[in-house]
Amino acid sequence: MNTLFKNAQQRTPQAVPPIWFMRQAGRYHKHYQGLRSQHSFMDLCKKPELAAQVALGPVAEFDFDVSILFSDILFPLEALGMGLDYTDHGPQLGFKLNPETINTLGSVDKAVEFMSFQKEAMKATRAVLPSNKSLIGFVGGPWTLFVYAVEGSHAGSLIQSKTLIHLFPKFLEKMYPLLKENIRLQFEGGAETVMVFDTAAGEVSPLFFQEWIQPVLARIAQDYPGKIGYYSKGTQSVFFNKAFAELPWAGQGFDHRCWIPDSFKVQNKGFVQGNFDQSLLFMDDSDFKKALQTFLTPMKAMTLQERAGWVCGLGHGVLPKTPEKNVKLFVETVRKELA
Repeated sequence: MNTLFKNAQQRTPQAVPPIWFMRQAGRYHKHYQGLRSQHSFMDLCKKPELAAQVALGPVAEFDFDVSILFSDILFPLEALGMGLDYTDHGPQLGFKLNPETINTLGSVDKAVEFMSFQKEAMKATRAVLPSNKSLIGFVGGPWTLFVYAVEGSHAGSLIQSKTLIHLFPKFLEKMYPLLKENIRLQFEGGAETVMVFDTAAGEVSPLFFQEWIQPVLARIAQDYPGKIGYYSKGTQSVFFNKAFAELPWAGQGFDHRCWIPDSFKVQNKGFVQGNFDQSLLFMDDSDFKKALQTFLTPMKAMTLQERAGWVCGLGHGVLPKTPEKNVKLFVETVRKELA
């Protein structure tokens, strides 16, 4: 376990925050590219030893404080019989969810058994990680998984997903118990925290979020008190009402559209993760250094008590072709400037 990450979860004041990026083990990294040239993406996720090597790569090279299970949020859809393939055009499901196909989803018990590869991947990753690094897992948010099932992606205005929202409760009859057990498997494999990644949540209104999405998130948080983190893309503080903040979260991630100093009030317990704009990692050296200083300035102006809980990272995941030198410089600069 990483001491800095443990302190962040407990809101223990500290000068230097732990650092981890979403998608830190991904296409930008030569280590990943080397493994991907020899193995399919599916094999990298489903063969525990390979998943462990992918997850270890960026921790070994960039010295991130936290490692993340290498996998994908869509496997529960495959587990329920929707089919799944990864192509040059992105993930492809075998069919789309609609009033006719929703009745063809498979059994939860078989789906849970299917997902056991994530438990084994977690165990293999923990075995190769240095003991002073933390390990977290993740699942897709129920709403985001519904969007993928209905639309095949989470791009655009999500018209089909919103107009078919009456199918969401029926979808949750299978997906909620599957996610609950999937999370359990990851904890059994050695995860310290499991994140819920809700990349489609920002495409709805705050009222829609609170009516349809928040209730099932509340169930997940209450199933594993103090163990579940939540990240949503494109949401603002107005999405998160008092009832949401009072749920027993381990912490919350905020994307780069949010003002991170205020996020400590939105999520008043556990960690607050974020939120440098990942696109700025593509800047030329001088511009990147200036942008990073601009990002750190308000954090440095806060007292250690005010920014207790901070987990430094990006607004979203590392983008493909991100210069590795800027990833390295980010980590080194944060630690140097805040020490």
